[in-house]
Amino acid sequence: MSDIGEDELIARLTAGLRMGEQVICGPGDDCAVLKGSDTGWLDLLKTDVVVEGVHFCRDDDPEAVGWKAIARPLSDIAAMGGIPNAAVVTIVAPGDLEVAIVEGWYRGLQKAAESFAVSVVGGETSSTRSGGAMISLTMTGRVEKDRCVYRSGAKKGDAILVTGRLGGSLTSGRHLSFIPRLAEARWLTEHFKPHAMMDLSDGLAKDLPRMMKQSGIGYRLDESEVPCHEDVDLEAAVSEGEDFELLFTISQKTTPDLLSAWKKQFGGDLELTVIGKVTETTETPLIGGWDHFSKSSE
Repeated sequence: MSDIGEDELIARLTAGLRMGEQVICGPGDDCAVLKGSDTGWLDLLKTDVVVEGVHFCRDDDPEAVGWKAIARPLSDIAAMGGIPNAAVVTIVAPGDLEVAIVEGWYRGLQKAAESFAVSVVGGETSSTRSGGAMISLTMTGRVEKDRCVYRSGAKKGDAILVTGRLGGSLTSGRHLSFIPRLAEARWLTEHFKPHAMMDLSDGLAKDLPRMMKQSGIGYRLDESEVPCHEDVDLEAAVSEGEDFELLFTISQKTTPDLLSAWKKQFGGDLELTVIGKVTETTETPLIGGWDHFSKSSE
């Protein structure tokens, strides 16, 4: 798997999978999208996992780990413009793991669930003999048909924007305490619907090309405009990942009004930055970002 990488592996595994008539969007976006039972609404489905040694360490604050486990799929729901609903949780851990750690995970899970109106309705537990632990989440949500945003809608000439600042998430600990951009995405899709959107989990260098590939178009990144956290250089901001900000495209004609309205709505609490433009072909190829199966991540 390290020879082909994560994206190629997923492409091979999902090729030819059956998609029933209720499926609007299957593999390849932040969430699966299904026909909703309510007229005018679509159902969202997302699964995510945090793995010891990859997404958290044994000595991390357990409540922060539990928060992250819920916040990750919430970030994907946000990227579709959606509203979260319910989650089931699977815990896989060695038998000698302290009960207090697992209880701490659940305190963090519950805190995040209450913060974002998610019902934790069940799950599963299992042991592992490999020594590592993991928390897997499956989450449901919903979104109005006219407010659902896919990765595949970017249009030539669109501006490319990102919320917040990038880089240094792992070293600073922000990856354990980030706030999923649900409120911002809901405001955005109500007032200025993006053409394409996703959350930044694997780094701009990995996720921007993914979104443009889904849209069948290219991009130009203005590196000087990439918003970096303090003491973080451009390479780290582009490649490290775990930022969980919103990356989206929107008409350049709309961008000035959006930037003005965003500042009035969110003040200085959360920046919004134009970092590039959607082009016919890719003008500034990006290399890097997180890949679970690359040799550099082993």
